[in-house]
Amino acid sequence: MARESIKNKVTITEIARQAGVSVPTVSRVVNGRSDVSPETRARIEDLLRRHGYQRKSSAPGDRAALIDLVFNDLDSPWAVEIIRGVEEVAHASGVGTVVSAIHGASGSARQWMTNLRARASDGVILVTSVLEPRLHEELRRLGVPLVVIDPAGSPTLDVPTVGAANWAGGMAATEHLLGLGHRRIGFVAGPVRLLCSRARLDGYRAALDGAGVAVDDALIVPGDFYHQAGFDGCNTLLDLEEPPTAVFAASDQMALGAIEALRRRGMRVPEDMSVVGFDDLPEVRWSAPPLTTVRQPLADMGKLATRTVLRLALGEDPVSPRVELATELVVRASTARRG
Repeated sequence: MARESIKNKVTITEIARQAGVSVPTVSRVVNGRSDVSPETRARIEDLLRRHGYQRKSSAPGDRAALIDLVFNDLDSPWAVEIIRGVEEVAHASGVGTVVSAIHGASGSARQWMTNLRARASDGVILVTSVLEPRLHEELRRLGVPLVVIDPAGSPTLDVPTVGAANWAGGMAATEHLLGLGHRRIGFVAGPVRLLCSRARLDGYRAALDGAGVAVDDALIVPGDFYHQAGFDGCNTLLDLEEPPTAVFAASDQMALGAIEALRRRGMRVPEDMSVVGFDDLPEVRWSAPPLTTVRQPLADMGKLATRTVLRLALGEDPVSPRVELATELVVRASTARRG
């Protein structure tokens, strides 16, 4: 009887701690799933035997593997490209994907965490969002690995991140316009809280500095990556006493908003104003005119983040804790030589 009373006193969380793996990895072994490396499985099985852990009477593998993909908002084609990449790798790995939006609200984030605990997710991919420190700590306690795409602030050292070469992309877009003879180049910025936004602005500044062109702060207007901000920002630039001859918007959606502002004023793109975006969303090759933009590999970012979180869920180290995928300037018909 004394021996029986000891059984199952140890928790899966404690087994995971002693084995140096995540809770989902121990759950996979307990449930008889095959997606655990032989060495890790042997280590966990040994601990389960030593502690006398008794499995619940359920069919092996009866819980589907899941990862959570969490956005701040889902109202952008940018998010669709990330989802496409995540789902491709997850599906190939036999893993389901739960997509959530927390809308920047602490209440929504707390409800999401409650739901995550209930479904015993194997990992989390967080996209341009911020979780309260308390929720980060709860993920650590549960042993649920986390990967961040385009971190909103400075990421903690133990959280792998995946992003794009935003500084290089901002520089390439600005250098393209400089090469066409433009010297007054307006910039519609993204949200200042996001590292990717600040990097694009820094790339813009660096290109101007490299060409010997003074940065005019009046040519830098705030934005939020959405169409309306591009429309409003372009109008602000056009109302300057000396307006720019080109506009670089930090997202494709803002670039399309800028083009609409120009159209309503009877101005032509690129004859009267050159416009460059950032993202290379599928829709911009069909805009009028087709948009010159900086391609960031959104689907590839989603794929890499998924591979990384699945490695972590298996108790393996990430290939690299910080990854920046290359950006590429795609020249179409929305830019032309000045004059």
